[in-house]
Amino acid sequence: MKINFKNKKALVRVDFNVPLDKEFNITDDTRIKNALPTIQHILNQGGAVILMSHLGRPQKKRMDDGGIDVAKFTLRHLVSHLSNVLGLEVKFSPEIVGGVASDMASSLLPGEVLLLENTRFESGEEKGDEALASKMSKLGDVYVNDAFGTAHRAHASTTVVAKFFDAEDRAFGFLMKNEIEHANKVLNNPRRPFTAITGGAKVSDKILLIERFLDLVDNIIIGGGMAYTFAKATGGQIGNSLVEEDRLDLANELLAKAEAKGVIILLPSDSIAADNFANDANLKEVSSYEIPDGYMGLDIGENARKEFSDVIKSSKMIIWNGPMGVFEMPNFAGGTKAIAFAVAEATKNGAFSLVGGGDSVAAVNQMGLADQVSFVSTGGGAMLEMLEGKKLPGIKAISG
Repeated sequence: MKINFKNKKALVRVDFNVPLDKEFNITDDTRIKNALPTIQHILNQGGAVILMSHLGRPQKKRMDDGGIDVAKFTLRHLVSHLSNVLGLEVKFSPEIVGGVASDMASSLLPGEVLLLENTRFESGEEKGDEALASKMSKLGDVYVNDAFGTAHRAHASTTVVAKFFDAEDRAFGFLMKNEIEHANKVLNNPRRPFTAITGGAKVSDKILLIERFLDLVDNIIIGGGMAYTFAKATGGQIGNSLVEEDRLDLANELLAKAEAKGVIILLPSDSIAADNFANDANLKEVSSYEIPDGYMGLDIGENARKEFSDVIKSSKMIIWNGPMGVFEMPNFAGGTKAIAFAVAEATKNGAFSLVGGGDSVAAVNQMGLADQVSFVSTGGGAMLEMLEGKKLPGIKAISG
């Protein structure tokens, strides 16, 4: 970071949108750990840190009386854990802006940390309200954005606030910088063969990504529910599998574009089909193009796992976003696990691998493979939009 933080108050946007159990204990503190290098750097230089973050969607999940559920969404739940990992007492402001927040920020000494209340308690946050952003900016001398997971949102705390700081007084944190560098490595310096792996339920969710990949990669592996829209579009019988009937023509168009560009699209040759959407359903391993009525494809089969894995292992660059099946159910997690091991093996053999998206990240984490891939992105939606070629507002606000 280009800023010298000595005797400065740094307003730092982090992503502390962590999962909590029913007693409001943090069940996974990965996002907090990811922010520690930036926080520690500022403290080590003799600065003070004022942290801003959202937690959940309090504006969308209001209580019966229309008010915000402060007890559920307050960042106060994080103070004790954050204090423990930082090794100092973290102060907490029960408001984002206002007299209390202003007084606590102004009295903050070098080496101290203040956590502000959930930014989304303010209705102007998600609207990108300039007046709110202006009030936020007055809390700090400099602004640091280290919340890559929200970089695709033009919110007050992630984007608009940056305009109230001079160029030399705003910067990316280490996490943001790392994410941007790895995404640019994929986009600007592809190594070949380059393979993209995409999964999930719907073609419509991944249209822009697949079209972007057509100009970028050599192979596109498609799994998950979206594969059955392609299977039906090419004349297959898919039983009760998930399908987007209004996207059949689009699926054929994407296949034709790929052929014209010399990009190989690999669809699962076989599937694990079930007679019910449940882990204890009756199973059959069948051709993905001959799924019987009453059965639905919920994972890729053994042949597809081998075919996909062979392509992955021969690749020099890999992007993975999206599961191969209903990963939450153990009986339909085998395909996703096979892909995870193949990506790890390819990486071991010298490939560059970038994993992004909740289920893909969960897969490599659950199998202890996170340190065996090149980079695990913290921002599924943000990374997707970056790979689609979009300019993310949170990044543009800092870099111009």
